[in-house]
Amino acid sequence: MSSERTRPKAPRLASMMFWIMLILLYLPILVMLVGSLLEDKDGSLQWTFKWFLEVIHDENLMDALKNSLFVGFVSSLLSTILGTASAVALYRTTSRMYWMMEGLSMISLIFPEIVFALSLLSWFFVLKLELGLQTVIIAHVSFSLSYVLMTVNSRLVTLDPSLEDAARDLGAGEWTILKTIILPLLRPAILGGFILSFLLSFDDFLITYFVNGVGQDTLPVKLYTAMKMGVSPKLNALSSLMFLMTFSVLIFFFRSGSFRILFEEGSSKVRSDEREQTNNLL
Repeated sequence: MSSERTRPKAPRLASMMFWIMLILLYLPILVMLVGSLLEDKDGSLQWTFKWFLEVIHDENLMDALKNSLFVGFVSSLLSTILGTASAVALYRTTSRMYWMMEGLSMISLIFPEIVFALSLLSWFFVLKLELGLQTVIIAHVSFSLSYVLMTVNSRLVTLDPSLEDAARDLGAGEWTILKTIILPLLRPAILGGFILSFLLSFDDFLITYFVNGVGQDTLPVKLYTAMKMGVSPKLNALSSLMFLMTFSVLIFFFRSGSFRILFEEGSSKVRSDEREQTNNLL
């Protein structure tokens, strides 16, 4: 009977650094959540939901929330459609062009956000586009498109090419193969790309701040503007709501199984290279 091999314990210094990292990351969030539930009455702190109710009844904040949800949904939908189509096209390119095209498609992941925002703002001025929610949507599509392409492409490289070959042998055309074979297999990756794009769009501040119009603020921009007057329990409540909304979407993202696809690209490419080498030898 084989005994299960146990992992050795981590060094004590590594464990201490791990707990310090968790404290530095999550203690400010905990302080923010607690601060949104406390009210000072006659020198004593009491638990209350007053600040959350004030946020909900604030029309300006609710308008900003509607703008964030609208921009996030529309930009994520457009990014998912364009990113999925681009990933399929990239997957069908020749091996010599694949790496160059993939590198160009990921360029927005490398650029600093400030450079990306200024370049988009300059481009909008050249095109004489009036700044507003439409320019925010275009900007969000521009930077979230790469994330969708990366997610869908990570799934594409794991597909068995023999499925498409079998469909062609049975007389199926390219559109039929795409509709009945490729897209259903890509469904988890497409969903993951959509959710990831929505999270990036909903929480984005820097690019939105540069390309947004007057009177059409999203929630992160509105929060930044309000913080200039100082931190208050109401702002803690607003930040807590944003955190809880993002956290809820993130949990759905994890439970959908789409998150796992982001980490399959490396191993899948190795298997693809091994299959190619085997075919060359044969």
